[in-house]
Amino acid sequence: MTALSQLFTDTRTALASEGAQPTARFSVHSRGSGGLHRAVGIRGFTVEVDEPPALGGEDKAPNPVEYALAALATCQEITYRLHADALGIPLNDVSVKLEGELDLRGFFGAADGVRPGFQGITGSVSFDSSASAEELQRLKQVVDAHCPVLDLFSNPTPIRIAIA
Repeated sequence: MTALSQLFTDTRTALASEGAQPTARFSVHSRGSGGLHRAVGIRGFTVEVDEPPALGGEDKAPNPVEYALAALATCQEITYRLHADALGIPLNDVSVKLEGELDLRGFFGAADGVRPGFQGITGSVSFDSSASAEELQRLKQVVDAHCPVLDLFSNPTPIRIAIA
């Protein structure tokens, strides 16, 4: 059993037990660094965010929607890695490529009824694996059912943002 599959099994067993604390809280704090450039504190890390010049930024860092795609791609990869080990499916590596399209009229309020978010996301998953096509398809079904960021993109999440 690999270290990841042991972690997965131990954590799953602990979470299924009576009285387990199943929730985890994640938080970020964002602040300005001039113009649209932002610095986001995440645990002990700082991530920079900006916009390209065409959207009013100075192109000092990726923009929020690029980070959203990165979050989805990497969450998929991590979920593949954990679940492949737990299921005993051989997986040397996995990579995800995504593209999303925004209708900028929604962001700039230039047209009624246009969403400011992605109109759609397309992508592909590539495997370095000796697993059969059937095993990889089964793994994909498990990953799609358990990937937290895919769930965020696929389902409404209650959000309350108050003025401080």
